Amino acid sequence: MNSLKQYFLLDPSVTFLNHGSFGATPKPVFEEYQRWQRELENQPVEFLGRRFTGLMADARAVLGEYLGTHADNLVYTQNVTISMNIVARSLELGAGDEVLTSDHEYGAMDRTWRFLAQEHGFTYINQPVSLASKEAFVESFWSGVTERTRVIFLSHITSPTAVIFPVAEIIQRARAAGIITVIDGAHVPGQIPLHLDSLGADFYGGNLHKWLCAPKGAGFLYARPEMQKLVKPLVVSWGYESITPGASTFVDHHEWWGTRDVAAFLSVPAAIQFQQDHAWAAVRTECHQLVKDAQRRISDLTGLAPLHAQSDNWFAQLAAAPLPADADLVALKARLYDEYRVEIPLITWKDKNLVRVSVQGYNTKEDIDRLLFALSKLL
Repeated sequence: MNSLKQYFLLDPSVTFLNHGSFGATPKPVFEEYQRWQRELENQPVEFLGRRFTGLMADARAVLGEYLGTHADNLVYTQNVTISMNIVARSLELGAGDEVLTSDHEYGAMDRTWRFLAQEHGFTYINQPVSLASKEAFVESFWSGVTERTRVIFLSHITSPTAVIFPVAEIIQRARAAGIITVIDGAHVPGQIPLHLDSLGADFYGGNLHKWLCAPKGAGFLYARPEMQKLVKPLVVSWGYESITPGASTFVDHHEWWGTRDVAAFLSVPAAIQFQQDHAWAAVRTECHQLVKDAQRRISDLTGLAPLHAQSDNWFAQLAAAPLPADADLVALKARLYDEYRVEIPLITWKDKNLVRVSVQGYNTKEDIDRLLFALSKLL
């Protein structure tokens, strides 16, 4: 796995343990991204006016095969925040309705739903959940469902706490109860296997610039075929009432936003190919072992137990570990970077201080050693 460092453009003076925030793109994929940009600039009218539809269809087909769904169930978006906004703003919710979520959600999404709740009068509920076991999670979350629950919104892998939620079980129960499911999969593609049709969520958004290592500005929105009619375009343009409609109204309505750089989308097949060429299942396994070791060593240093039961099923390449309650996170983060050149997020979640460790194919045991050395000096 050490040899993968050579493929990335990251500053070698920095111990980069924050892949989870924005990702990092391998050189061959970045070169493909720039190649698409040059093709666009070479003949913009040819590219956007005549080739766009076919190029995007090809890129969606590759992504659909990777994600286990038909290409017409997917549209490319810049990121999951946009994907989730498209869905949240489309659903017709009002006074008396409830949207149920967990208390581990990404701040931008909590803000999106709270904003819309204030506008439309529905209630957004952050349900506390148990991490004692997968069964305990499902039961504790489902205890928040009422006769007014219209939508369940959940992260597949949480951002602040780096936990893999058992969303399949929740989706199955919700379908039986007639509740719409909206899943935030920002950290999923490239980190854990994902087969969208088998999972069965009504709506699913994923980032491709994070763990799949595509260029920045590559994400997607999936809508189950039966639910696509509910989704309204966030940007209304030529795809609405199209004079040259394609096979999918969903794609027509959401793919063309006007003039924009789509090179990141068109580079996604190269990102998928890069990981296939480098035996990524084995890379994931090695990364998991490194981050597992990091979490254990941080807990040994602080004497604080992880948030979840000791099981590999709760996390993959991203893991969180508690820090002392009296730690000044702003000062600690600054010193980690300024004095030790360690790039890593420190997070306050509820009443806990956390350090979130990301391990990608370019990381090594020496990176974890440097983090632990720095923490041992600063805590």
